Amino acid sequence: MSSSFSLLTLIHHPCSLHTITAQMSNLLLLPSLPLTTSPHRFQTFSSASPLQFQCRFSLSLLSPPHHSLSPFRSHARRREPSLRVFDSSSEAITNEGLKEVAKDEGVEDKSVGITDEEYPSGEFDFKPVTGWRSFLVKLKMLVAFPWERVRKGSVLTMKLRGQISDQVKSRFSPGLSLPQICENFLKAAYDPRISGIYLHIDSLNCGWGKVEEIRRHISDFKKSGKFILAYVPLCQEKEYYLACACDEIYSPPSAYFSLFGLTVQASFLRGILDNIGIEPQVERIGKYKSAGDQLARTTMSEENCEMLTALLDNIYTNWLDKVSSAKGKSKEDIEKLINEGVYRVDKLKEEGLISNIIYDDEIITMLKERLGVKLDKDLPMVDYRKYSRVRKWTVGISGGRELIAIIRASGSISRVESQLSVSSSGITAEKFIEKIRTVRESKKFKAAIIRIDSPGGDALASDLMWREIRLLAAKKPVIASMSDVAASGGYYMAMGADAIVAESLTLTGSIGVVTGKFNLGKLYEKIGFNKEIISRGRYAEVLAAEQRPFRPDEAELFAESARHAYKQFRDKAALSRSMTVEKMEEVAQGRVWTGNDAASRGLVDAIGGLSRAIAIAKVKANIPQDSQVTLVEISRPSPSLPEILLGVGSSLVGADRMVKELLQGMTFSDGVQARMDGIMFQTLEEYPFGNPILSIIKSYLSSL
Repeated sequence: MSSSFSLLTLIHHPCSLHTITAQMSNLLLLPSLPLTTSPHRFQTFSSASPLQFQCRFSLSLLSPPHHSLSPFRSHARRREPSLRVFDSSSEAITNEGLKEVAKDEGVEDKSVGITDEEYPSGEFDFKPVTGWRSFLVKLKMLVAFPWERVRKGSVLTMKLRGQISDQVKSRFSPGLSLPQICENFLKAAYDPRISGIYLHIDSLNCGWGKVEEIRRHISDFKKSGKFILAYVPLCQEKEYYLACACDEIYSPPSAYFSLFGLTVQASFLRGILDNIGIEPQVERIGKYKSAGDQLARTTMSEENCEMLTALLDNIYTNWLDKVSSAKGKSKEDIEKLINEGVYRVDKLKEEGLISNIIYDDEIITMLKERLGVKLDKDLPMVDYRKYSRVRKWTVGISGGRELIAIIRASGSISRVESQLSVSSSGITAEKFIEKIRTVRESKKFKAAIIRIDSPGGDALASDLMWREIRLLAAKKPVIASMSDVAASGGYYMAMGADAIVAESLTLTGSIGVVTGKFNLGKLYEKIGFNKEIISRGRYAEVLAAEQRPFRPDEAELFAESARHAYKQFRDKAALSRSMTVEKMEEVAQGRVWTGNDAASRGLVDAIGGLSRAIAIAKVKANIPQDSQVTLVEISRPSPSLPEILLGVGSSLVGADRMVKELLQGMTFSDGVQARMDGIMFQTLEEYPFGNPILSIIKSYLSSL
């Protein structure tokens, strides 16, 4: 049995910048960092039965994949390029090679991309409902389903706390869903029954990409003229970043505030491994590829320090800019306050960072007075879960005739579904490809948006999905929209789209390779274990013989395989982004970038959220910007009722499933990995069968 890296290393800081899970197997493509527009109507669309791979590959890497009259696209004759472009046995694809292939295939070489400023912004434009439309909305509310009934003058309350999933959740799921949070903001802006929003913002456990998306929808809601206020009992930088976008911020006298700044940490296990007799043999390609450093080093490398510092500076600078702008203060004043150590709520009120110091019940009383509700009466309120069941149609938000498909890809990437895996968790290439082909073969959809929130995973699966996305892009516009993270395998998927849209603080890139294995010889000696191998073939023992280090020829083979895998990844990235190999090499080498930095280096086309991706999709599909479109979710909400019922019986069921998930993540993987660390625990924490056992395991591993 091969001995590959399968060791968990947790790196965590109070603001949840990143959590690292270092997991290597045979050959790994790992990242260096562990780490609304016009109203639309959403529908669901079930995937069809599995379709067969087509033997011909239609490529549109150097030319537009569809016939568009958009001024943002060049036009060239589409042909089927030769598969030598993707021959895995070929050497690195040079710039001259790219041009030669393009010339041979009659494809125009598009060397200059569209800049961020040239794409539509997708900015939300609130249009009050008046006249005949207002009458129709009232009529729809009269015939609405019972669960859609909301008292006039109600306050929408939403508690933003813990994990926030990028997937659409069913009504049976207890967690928060980013699509449903954003949709609730949109519905509340137009719903005449909603007078305002009352947000409870507590400890958040999500990335800055999702936080930015929610903050954008808060700003959009404020255009309706309705009030929105925040109640913050526990607050760090991420929670305050959301709260300061609201009209008013309130906290109780005993609130936990810790606005001390941001940190990033890296832990190293080499000393521990040496003490127990384990020697990690690591080969990394790319100077910023630090995924193996936690195992092979005892200190942070200069390159890793440079990269982490740049990421931290980007996040901190963005935080200072947005907070100072929201509170009408200078950036220097906010930074000075942070450096003084903010923890007293009275100091925050004195500095104008919060509106008042009052309890939740006092806010309710205040809202009663503001809305003219008698003090002895209950304030009409509707919570997040109930309001999520209100259809857009009920509040007068209808889509247009043109359909745009939304295909969501969240979690770790695997090629096939494991027997131990939860059906609703992660990205399974087989299922994802079915959805891609369904959209490709359907004439209903004018465009597709691939919504990615993934640190990667299996590289073969990533490549298969990349190919299918390119095939889809050959028939209709495809836009990639990034959430918290789209790095390594996640970026691999995104680079198959016509355009990539990322949040300013999305973590992306990470084009690099690490390969390695453990030499357990000294450990075996200590515990009295022996292993002997009979083999045929010069390199048969390259992974099987974990009781000894590599022979020189085996080490060379391992290094060569890593270099080959890196060339494939880098060259496909260069081809997909219409960049020269030399230019791609400058931004690859395993480096993780924020969305802003990635955009300035050609890895991302535009900065924004899903609304901007929709606006760009309209342009490329020749749909006027002022036209309504219907967004169709190509997936069912998860988890389903049967999945919930399976876990309701007893907590042991939940514990059993969770342990299986944990074991699945720790076991050896087949083939190459293109993974961004830290996805495993996040996936488990979002899973509805959550159990304290996970917290115990996580706490134990964090203490190592």
